[in-house]
Amino acid sequence: MSKVWIITGCSTGFGRELASLALQKGNKVVVTARNPTDIEDIVTPYPDTAISVKLDVTDKAEISASVQKALEAFGRIDVLVNNAGIGYFGAVEESEEDEVRRMFDINVFGLANMTKAILPIMRKQRSGHIVNIASIGGLVSFPAVGFYNATKYAVDGLSESLAKETAHLGIKVTIVAPSGFRTDWAGRSANNSKIEIEDYASTAGKNKNDIRGYSGNQPGDPVRAAQAIIKAVDSDNPPLRLLLGAAALKGARNKLVQLQKDFDAWEETTLGADFPKD
Repeated sequence: MSKVWIITGCSTGFGRELASLALQKGNKVVVTARNPTDIEDIVTPYPDTAISVKLDVTDKAEISASVQKALEAFGRIDVLVNNAGIGYFGAVEESEEDEVRRMFDINVFGLANMTKAILPIMRKQRSGHIVNIASIGGLVSFPAVGFYNATKYAVDGLSESLAKETAHLGIKVTIVAPSGFRTDWAGRSANNSKIEIEDYASTAGKNKNDIRGYSGNQPGDPVRAAQAIIKAVDSDNPPLRLLLGAAALKGARNKLVQLQKDFDAWEETTLGADFPKD
């Protein structure tokens, strides 16, 4: 059965591939971007099932307008994909507050405001699926992207809480955690800090250069990622967290091992922090 999708950030990467594939599979899609001319090629072949909408997720008026246009065109919204996001490279000490705040406005508050605009519709329907594009960087942290990690940890935490709040209303939530994919994230979509501190050259500096260096050669295929997301949305039992890419799986499993090691090693101290039992 076809669904009505609204997807943010469709000009490149996951958003573009996901919108195209959802339309190919017979769904109705509200395709959004800050510049609608960037997405006309996606919607033009589907005059009856696709509309393009101008949307900057940091603009609450544009969020409201996009939701209203979706309802006017298709009468309901079944799937929201919060895909719009940016990156930023710099050691924590190097990072510039204005750039960090801009990233939080897009990656966290834009996602949250878009979600809050859709929830009343899904509550009324007693159905819906919210897909939040996070990152393996929302489970595992890396040098040079500490504040980016912080935005994606925020998305992960917000999404897990939301899933527990809405399950009884028929609203599902999936957190997508990709590793390196051939999108524009490590290219023009991520700024570098203008500050460079030599003491971080071997950690943050090296990782920044490594990530920039393999931009366009990452192992992840955005088309296959889109297929995986649609498979999850179409599933009767979608995952809360969907890892995408071998590096994501390896990183998450290594994180589990490290957590278990710390928990076990400090178990006595942990338990000793409670008031003694009578």
